Amino acid sequence: MDSLEKQLICPICLEMFTKPVVILPCQHNLCRKCANDIFQSSNPYLPTRGGTVATGGRFRCPSCRHEVVLDRHGVYGLQRNLLVENIIDMYKQECIRPSPERKVDQPVCEVHEDEKINIHCLTCGIPTCSMCKVFGSHKDCEVAPLNSIYQTQKTELSDGIAMMVGNNDRIQGIISQLEETCRTIEDSLQISQLHSQRLHD
Repeated sequence: MDSLEKQLICPICLEMFTKPVVILPCQHNLCRKCANDIFQSSNPYLPTRGGTVATGGRFRCPSCRHEVVLDRHGVYGLQRNLLVENIIDMYKQECIRPSPERKVDQPVCEVHEDEKINIHCLTCGIPTCSMCKVFGSHKDCEVAPLNSIYQTQKTELSDGIAMMVGNNDRIQGIISQLEETCRTIEDSLQISQLHSQRLHD
């Protein structure tokens, strides 16, 4: 889409083409308003009607510098590029169209292929389906809804992380205390050595 968008940028206003879009004889495109703006700046003495040059004139294509000669209709005599206008419409529709929600595939039971896994067997420690609990190998096991197990494990994980962070803070505090104690011992040792040297002197 990015490369397409670059092709739909007007070289004058540097925005996406605003309809109507006109195609120049050199096959480059401009917004009609932008074409009129550069036409007027290139032909300041031509008579205007309602802000638009009302008679023929000439200007250079901003992309290739090819001279564009207009008839008595001015920029209104330039052919509209309906293809580009249609592409712009389709591009804008694509941009505003909500992206389809991604469907998450829920795993299914290996034994009962039409059943989605929705419970967790606490006895065996594995996820399974309701049919396995009712008729299958887990009918005598203790089970819990898969969602509740997920929430429990999520809470335990969050608590574990919080505990690790707390322990880390405590360890950092102990390290800081040890470093301070080492500095104090080093300072005391230096003072003691200086005092001993003075006694010997």
